[in-house]
Amino acid sequence: MELIKIDSLNNLTKQSAQEERAFLLIYKSGHDQSSCARENIEAVKTDTDIKIFSVDVSSVRDVHPQYNVTSVPTFIEIHKGRAANTYKGCHQPGFFENIFTQSTVSTTGDDKPAQKPVIVYSTPTCSWCRTIKDYFQKNSIRFRDIDVSRDQKAAEEMVKRSGQQGVPQTVIGGQVVIGFDKARIDQLLNIN
Repeated sequence: MELIKIDSLNNLTKQSAQEERAFLLIYKSGHDQSSCARENIEAVKTDTDIKIFSVDVSSVRDVHPQYNVTSVPTFIEIHKGRAANTYKGCHQPGFFENIFTQSTVSTTGDDKPAQKPVIVYSTPTCSWCRTIKDYFQKNSIRFRDIDVSRDQKAAEEMVKRSGQQGVPQTVIGGQVVIGFDKARIDQLLNIN
């Protein structure tokens, strides 16, 4: 995927307003985590034609305050010119691919907000993993299930993100939930 370099907030506003759904990477040149995020985004191969804008805070000073960004890298999902979801730090290409390919623009006719992207890190023998996936299915929550017993890179990414090895771990709109924390899950996904 190609990152479109942005040189001002005005330029970003004009270009993103024309897109139903776009993304913004706010990074700092020479910063290891920022380089990691850029490389992993560019490594994603997808058929979708999504615009990904990029802003280097070293030279562009008016974009990050607009989005209340205080650390880099920060990756923002934009719907019709407005920020929808924010993800901080460097993530593996599969994480970004999931975000790009999820149809988060859809709403339920009664103007409910679009569902945040959901990733479940699990193993086949974990009973709580099955419980959380059943809960998502019961509540019509779309999610991506990653079996960390078969995907070593995903397991490493999971531990790097949370500092914990246990499953299930769920990432909801960039927020990590350890175990089956129903109250936190309901809050993040607006489940009543």
